[in-house]
Amino acid sequence: MSEAALPNLPEFSVSELSAALKRAVEENFPFVRVRGEISGLKFATSGHIYFDLKDDKSVLNAIIWKQGARAISLKPEMGLEVVCTGRVTTYPGSSRYQLIVEQMELAGAGALMAMLEERKKRLAAEGLFDAARKKKLPFLPEVIGVVTSPTGAVLKDIMHRLNARFPRRVLLWPVAVQGTNAAGEVAAAIAGFNALDGSTLPQPDLIIVARGGGSMEDLMAFNDEAVVRAAAASLIPLISAVGHETDTTLIDFASDMRAPTPTAAAELAVPVRSELLAQTLDLERRSLNCFTRGVEQRQRHLAQLARVLPRPEQLFAVPRQRLDGVGEKLGTALRRNLQEHRTEFLKAATLLRPGMLSGRVTQLRERLGNLEARALRSERHHLGRWRRQLDSLARILDGVSYRGVLARGFALVKGADGLVRRRAGALKTGENLTLVFGDGEALAVAQGSPAPKPRGKKPGHDQGSLF
Repeated sequence: MSEAALPNLPEFSVSELSAALKRAVEENFPFVRVRGEISGLKFATSGHIYFDLKDDKSVLNAIIWKQGARAISLKPEMGLEVVCTGRVTTYPGSSRYQLIVEQMELAGAGALMAMLEERKKRLAAEGLFDAARKKKLPFLPEVIGVVTSPTGAVLKDIMHRLNARFPRRVLLWPVAVQGTNAAGEVAAAIAGFNALDGSTLPQPDLIIVARGGGSMEDLMAFNDEAVVRAAAASLIPLISAVGHETDTTLIDFASDMRAPTPTAAAELAVPVRSELLAQTLDLERRSLNCFTRGVEQRQRHLAQLARVLPRPEQLFAVPRQRLDGVGEKLGTALRRNLQEHRTEFLKAATLLRPGMLSGRVTQLRERLGNLEARALRSERHHLGRWRRQLDSLARILDGVSYRGVLARGFALVKGADGLVRRRAGALKTGENLTLVFGDGEALAVAQGSPAPKPRGKKPGHDQGSLF
């Protein structure tokens, strides 16, 4: 192209060109169906869902707006092959085109079955389907909780069967059984029954999760992972009754018991009252017959024992004869016993003559006098020895007593405080003193201060004076 032709080309701004491309794409692709595998799935906090649709060669950006997400029954998952219906538009901010998804469905039944099989294997690996964790159904529940739609025929079938077999109190938790919100409502209902504490409503003894038949897509809510986990976590025994007998959903593997139909679930929940009454009456009859038969057998046995027993006259004949013989011997034995005691008494009386007693008393009196004389002699001997020891100790005490020293002309000097003054240096001028002599005490006052003893002075010269 020559430079002269360039001025004839229109000039666009970036925004103008982006807007033109957006109009062109939206006008040519207002409604399309695209098949691909979900990847790069992201749930934004705003509620929008972003993901990519890809095949072996290309990638297409896709968006589900928050408003449209509520209307889509299939929950997007990584690796799921789906068919998305919507319109193609562009995003000028990053120069890319994208698909605004309004509907989403699995790409054929094979893809749905593959997804369910993968989910089943993953949940089974977690132990949610283990037989060991399944609980035993109560024989006769007082309260039964039913999770189903309040408008369908399922609830009527369950109530009709319960009333026909054994009427029980039923608590209904109404939920949607298909659609976008069905899975969340069913999971919340199971958790809600388990959370009842009996203050407002009684907690059920058994839960029935039921739904009528339908296509695989209609039953997808009961294949949801949240519903399966809620059924496995239920502390109340749970019966799943979803679809017809040929329909199988993942909640059937997590429940404690699977019923082929909602009517069969009611039959599993309670026994037949008339059959229980008949069985009770039969047991009562059999118990009464057994009791009557047992009484009759014991009566016959007692009669047989009575015939074997001897007559009362024979039983008491020997003991009566023995009693008569003993009675006859009793008088003779008493007289002989009395004679023996009388003899012993006479023997004892002969030993108690007055002469013998007086001699014994005299002998004991003489023995008492001898003991008294020996006691007096022993007393005088011990008193004399103790007196001599006491005199010896007194002489020793007098020898070491200071009073003996005072009696020889010495005096004991005491200060006003009562303490003994042993040296002249301990005396103070003017101090009041007490002089203790052998025959009494005298008061004195210390005068002058003590001085060193001059060399050559005769011993015994005082260095101070007392008056």
